[in-house]
Amino acid sequence: MKVLQVQNLPGPASARAWRRRLMALALLAGGSAALGVAQAQTAYPSKTVRMIVGFPAGTGPDVVARLLAQKLSEAWGGVGVVVDNKPGAAGLIAASEAARAPADGYTIMLAETGQLSIAPNTYQRLAYQPRKDFAPVSQVVSSDFVLLVNPEKVKARNVRDFVAWTRQQNGLFMATFGAGTPGHFGAYMFGDAVQSKPEVVHYKSTSDALSGIFSGDVQGVFASSGMAIPQVRAGKLVALGSTGSARVEQLPELPTMKEQGFGNLEFSSWFGIVAPARTPAEVVSKLNADLLKVLQSGDGRARLQEAGFRVTGTSAQQFADIIAADTVKWGKAVAATGFKAD
Repeated sequence: MKVLQVQNLPGPASARAWRRRLMALALLAGGSAALGVAQAQTAYPSKTVRMIVGFPAGTGPDVVARLLAQKLSEAWGGVGVVVDNKPGAAGLIAASEAARAPADGYTIMLAETGQLSIAPNTYQRLAYQPRKDFAPVSQVVSSDFVLLVNPEKVKARNVRDFVAWTRQQNGLFMATFGAGTPGHFGAYMFGDAVQSKPEVVHYKSTSDALSGIFSGDVQGVFASSGMAIPQVRAGKLVALGSTGSARVEQLPELPTMKEQGFGNLEFSSWFGIVAPARTPAEVVSKLNADLLKVLQSGDGRARLQEAGFRVTGTSAQQFADIIAADTVKWGKAVAATGFKAD
């Protein structure tokens, strides 16, 4: 084995000088590494971001997603945000795809209550696990529900008269926008409140459910306030009551269920942004910060409120807590119905 010979070793003074030089080089290298990390973090996003939505174009989730996409793109200097509608199975198809996406921040999802808090209670074999497969970013809006009826088919203009009318018919027939949605279990909660067992009819899409209302095949539906407001303003449907703790701001004349004597009938839903689990913490942090700026901006906030939503905006941890708490709450509602999906 060849041994390297070191000659002319430096003296004490030279050694100290060499140590100072090596320390300086180490500090410089560390600073360069830190700068590289900072540059990598601030570089996000450097390409188009895909926002998956589990519901068709024109629905409440789609409206929220497209507004957020536009505002985020503006905040990111024109970096594109593409809304990718993946409707079907009450949002479960979209959630399954989002859960399997690369955890790099370039695929995110506008999630809703049914996908993350209700589905774990209803499906025995769910293709994803909400608390393990997603990183919550921020809740963005919440929405109460509004009981809608067709004014040409139903003459009642308040909840009590509606219930009395249904008892004169063949029963209480309620439409839903799909099994496992808040409106599905809200219909059962309504039946309990008015002491009348509902016949729940699941439709594949929002438009199909509304067609059922217009045709008279079903008598009523619980629609999110964002979806209900345009129908009510256009005079196509009549609102009988809302399910929030306070009146819907855009429909101030509409009394809540509690005001009409049904104090136990209070439920709502929310939409929020999630990313695949293991998405880098710095990416989640930037997404959260930029979303909050969008939600707090005058134009973004005003447009969401005008569309019928209550603007929230939370930290990632607060959103995680909301998902967990609502999983427990909706679990009780699901258990009361005995409903289970394959």
